Amino acid sequence: MKPTLVLVGRPNVGKSTLFNRLTRTRDALVADIPGLTRDRHYGHGKVGERPFLVVDTGGFEPQAKDGILHEMARQTEQAIAEADVVVFVVDARHGLSAQDKEISAKLRRSGRPTLLALNKAEGLNFAVVSAEFHELGLGEPHPISATHGEGVRALVEDALDLLGEPAPDDEEDATAGGALKVAIVGRPNVGKSTMINALVGEERVIAFDLPGTTRDAIHIDFERGGRQYRLTDTAGLRRRGKVFETIEKFSVIKTLQSIEEANAVVLVLDARQEISDQDAHIAGFIVESGRALTVAINKWDGLDPYVRERVKADIERKLKFLDFAKFHYVSALTGSGLDALMRSVDAAFKAAIANLPTPQLTRTLIDATTRQTPPRHGVTRPKLRYAHQGGRNPPLIVIHGNSLEHVPESYRRYLEGVFRETFRLQGTPLRIQFNVSANPYADRKKPERLRREKPAKRGSAVAKPKKIN
Repeated sequence: MKPTLVLVGRPNVGKSTLFNRLTRTRDALVADIPGLTRDRHYGHGKVGERPFLVVDTGGFEPQAKDGILHEMARQTEQAIAEADVVVFVVDARHGLSAQDKEISAKLRRSGRPTLLALNKAEGLNFAVVSAEFHELGLGEPHPISATHGEGVRALVEDALDLLGEPAPDDEEDATAGGALKVAIVGRPNVGKSTMINALVGEERVIAFDLPGTTRDAIHIDFERGGRQYRLTDTAGLRRRGKVFETIEKFSVIKTLQSIEEANAVVLVLDARQEISDQDAHIAGFIVESGRALTVAINKWDGLDPYVRERVKADIERKLKFLDFAKFHYVSALTGSGLDALMRSVDAAFKAAIANLPTPQLTRTLIDATTRQTPPRHGVTRPKLRYAHQGGRNPPLIVIHGNSLEHVPESYRRYLEGVFRETFRLQGTPLRIQFNVSANPYADRKKPERLRREKPAKRGSAVAKPKKIN
């Protein structure tokens, strides 16, 4: 297995910047605001031929007794327990703080191998700034600059050297390239993080009764039913007018990016709240992105039959454009309905990457036009001749013919329903593209001589030009 490096430190010392440097990504949010990262964030790194896992953690407040800071501290302590090596990041420019001393004492008691990384050390006299950090008793400090990359490679190599050479059978994680990427999205406080924890079987992300608890897009790899998944817990999306904090604006961007990068999306709705316009906006973005979609109506347990019927009617009225998706009524808190939900996620992705043979597509098209011909446009009627697959995830069906620019939207929806039913494409958006066959002779002009002269009638004498004396 890959060794695990866990980045620990008080808020705003540059842990997320170092995480992005090690993973060569921008997966972790970075801003000059303390407390931005709240959950554990996993990524893959590699130095030379030596791969490793790196874990970003929230700002460590060991003395926090309640609230969100206490939950963040619990997440960090769990990450330390899972670590092979801990990288304790401190701020060289700010100097040694009382909080740094508390964290170092905690790390010494954990018994985990620990390296001290002196971040933001670029341009400083290292001998001077590092002197006070020897007091922590964690060995020689490593001067680095996470922003510029100075000293980062040496730090990682020293961390991996603490573990010795990897075992001969240590190889690349098979899930890295083959896991099904599933984004969990929805409004704030609908139970996304609780659902993640129920699926994984542990308190992997913070689930707190406070809207906006999750700010970053957190990736979690796990196995279920013999299949590998990578779940993405995203920040709740609110209406644009409600997004005031710079942090939350970044979170919205990360959520939208997570939707576009996912193979499949689970839209989580709250059965105890009215289906809002924002739910429809999120669903519309998922459809526009072409992602396979499954809808989970959470907090279904404990509702009386009248409320349940009213919720179903509200969903059917406001989310009618999601009729291609499978709806599941679940309880993330108790785990009820989650097995069926994940089966639908698998089926939706399978439909999104389905291979649609050209002969079968064309036969389906001919049958559909025979049952219901496209409406006339003036004196002409569109002629749909044949179809083939133009892409996958989402499926794209390209139809060729004449006058297809006059096919109305209602007939396009009719064809979409026929193709969806024939090929069992539930759970994925479907695109239909009309390609008009052009007349190859439309722009060809007659020669000037042929256009001026009229052909002689058959059997008539051709007049000879008169001779002029």
